[in-house]
Amino acid sequence: MATVQAYKATKKYETFSYLPQMTPEQVRRQIAYTIAQGWNPAVEHTEKGTSARVSFWYMWKLPLFGEQSVDAVLAELEACHREFPDHMVRFVAYDNYAQSQGLAFVVYR
Repeated sequence: MATVQAYKATKKYETFSYLPQMTPEQVRRQIAYTIAQGWNPAVEHTEKGTSARVSFWYMWKLPLFGEQSVDAVLAELEACHREFPDHMVRFVAYDNYAQSQGLAFVVYR
């Protein structure tokens, strides 16, 4: 019963927020998937307490065009979190072909 109430009490920011919190290995695999698809990774952040669906997400640097290293992307996520410890930080992957976001999820809440 406690897990049901904890589930209902948490804010939902994106598709993966309806699942249990991802482990670092699961985050790594999601990033590896996007790189394998040829998508361009990016890091964004916003203030906590605002609705993630309505608020503006600030871009952390430029997208990492052509980045092939999962470790480099994880380092950028960590650097953004260190710079803005009170912000939510999310990973975004842009699909050049579809000209849209292929994947986005909050890494640091």
